[in-house]
Order: sequence, then structure tokens, then C-alpha cells
Amino acid sequence: MTPVARREVLGLYRRILRIAAKWQAASGQLEDTLGEQRDIVQEARTLFRKNKDLTEPELIKQCIEECKARIEIGLHYRIPYPRPIHLPPMGLAQQPGRAFRRQEKLRKLSKPVYLKSHDEIS
Repeated sequence: MTPVARREVLGLYRRILRIAAKWQAASGQLEDTLGEQRDIVQEARTLFRKNKDLTEPELIKQCIEECKARIEIGLHYRIPYPRPIHLPPMGLAQQPGRAFRRQEKLRKLSKPVYLKSHDEIS
């Protein structure tokens, strides 16, 4: 990892921890706030530890972009969890073959950047 990327990653991690410390749940309930703060820190730890051994600059850049997107979406919508998306079911192709693989590829490409790692840890 380059020193610039390392500095940026550590800065994002510190930013997430600061956000978690100041986080207030939308409900205003203390137990909700504490639970959401705990979830933010736990998910950040899990994802950062999972990706700590990445060496490819392109993968590191993708993870940084995902992190930034999730931070901005969380702050904007005031929810600490990734926003759900609704993709059409895989029922359009009748039988496995070229149409099925094409549809599977389109579904994979249509997944937003902020959900790439969420499915891997949940």
C-alpha cells in the first residue's frame, strides 16, 4: 500500500470512529443510539480488518470509494446501515444458458458501490 493510500485509509477509519462517537439515533432513544454506535464501530472494524492485506491499488481504490459513499449516505439519510436496493428477481431467463449468464452479469453490475462488501460480511 502506498503511503498516500495508507494515510487516506487511516483517515477514513478515524472519521468513522468520530462519527460513531457523535452518532444520535433517529428515534432519540438512548438504547437505539448505543446500539447503532456499536454497530458502526463493529462493522468498520470487520471491514477494515478483512481488507488490511489488500495490495492491488485498484482494489484499494474501490474500497476507499465504497467507504466514502457509505459515510455520505449514512450521514445524509441518518441511518448507519446500507440503504437496501431492490433488483428484479432472477426469474426472467427460463433455463441456464447465455441469457441467464447475461442477466446475472447485469445484476452484478447494477449493484451500487456501497453494497459491495456488505453482502460478504452479513
